Amino acid sequence: MTRVRQALCVVTGVALVAAGGLLGATAGCASWSQQAKESQLVGGQASSSESDPSLPAQPAVSTQSATQSQPVGLFGEFPNREEIPFEAGPAQSLVQHTRATEGADFDPAMDPTGKLLAFASTRHTREPDLYIKTAGGSAVTQVTSGSAADIQPEFSPDGARLAFASNRAGNFDIWMIGVDGQGATQLTDSPAEEVRPTWAPDGQRLAYSSLNPQSGQWELWLLDLRQPGTRKFIGYGLYPQWSPVDELIVYQRARQRGQQWFSVWTLRLVDGEPRFPTEVAASSTEAYILPAFSPDGQRIVFCAVGGSTAGKSENAMGGAADLWVIDVDGSQPIRLTEGQQANYGPRWAKDGRVYYSSVRSGSENIWSVRPPPAGIRDESAPSDQVWEHLALRRGLGGPVSDEGR
Repeated sequence: MTRVRQALCVVTGVALVAAGGLLGATAGCASWSQQAKESQLVGGQASSSESDPSLPAQPAVSTQSATQSQPVGLFGEFPNREEIPFEAGPAQSLVQHTRATEGADFDPAMDPTGKLLAFASTRHTREPDLYIKTAGGSAVTQVTSGSAADIQPEFSPDGARLAFASNRAGNFDIWMIGVDGQGATQLTDSPAEEVRPTWAPDGQRLAYSSLNPQSGQWELWLLDLRQPGTRKFIGYGLYPQWSPVDELIVYQRARQRGQQWFSVWTLRLVDGEPRFPTEVAASSTEAYILPAFSPDGQRIVFCAVGGSTAGKSENAMGGAADLWVIDVDGSQPIRLTEGQQANYGPRWAKDGRVYYSSVRSGSENIWSVRPPPAGIRDESAPSDQVWEHLALRRGLGGPVSDEGR
């Protein structure tokens, strides 16, 4: 059994969790923690006998009210609802950006300039609200408030709006709001739980995840702001992110064989139609989740959670969740974190830094690290030898910076 941590924190109606250890002992997250089997790192089983057996298995869904507190995990589950060291990095590469001591800060997102950080937090309330701060500053501006849970912010390409998921209308839907906290607009309104919005480069379209209440399958959908009320199904999967430069979308999807761990996939939109679904990263011992693109669209960062991490033993589950970087074609894996903490929700900024949530400081906060530059080559398999960023190894990489970049 493993402890379940609140990677995206808790909400009334739906709590977003991830297996791999309780992340933090904060009131906002720990109170909703629960025990979960290692099988929560996989796709699970679909609840409907009418589900297509060729599709990735998904968790069961019940008819329980969405107004009750129920977790939906990084792996799509609804409980109760049917090293070669990389020497080039500076000692100050690791930076802490938020300092919540009560509650938790999570779901980081960077604006197009790389200067503003948006995140969800329970630092002031039990239900998460959205905040914005400068990446190097200490003052935080509250964008949303109320009794609902507002999570998973994502800046529009022009930096003027935030798309996010909220249960303020009952179940989770996709919403949009100005960065000044004005003009909250509901973009989806269906019985399905809809989460993780991501913007197209044109700023007119959004992709998101939707849990089909009939089949129990997580699906990928598109909406066009120029055509309110219309949606388009593009495939099966969870937690998409749109490339900042083209029509490529990366997402996680359960494998159909073996232990059905989640793996990282991409698909390309051609004339608005989904084409070329491609698995770019997979493992028989780990779940690869929460993928995100680099600003140039040439690399992908993701989180690896499972029975062994970077050559560790099968018994080394603990609370560890590592961040990895690969080229967009799946080549050149590089490990960014050292496997001693739970590190989740990576997002790449314009300046090249990767922002993520971690409990390095004892409570869940937002950190960032600068990955090695593209072109560093690792000819060995990840389970044998990996490039490791020495700045992440406390005690070996020098002092941790609160300011430096």
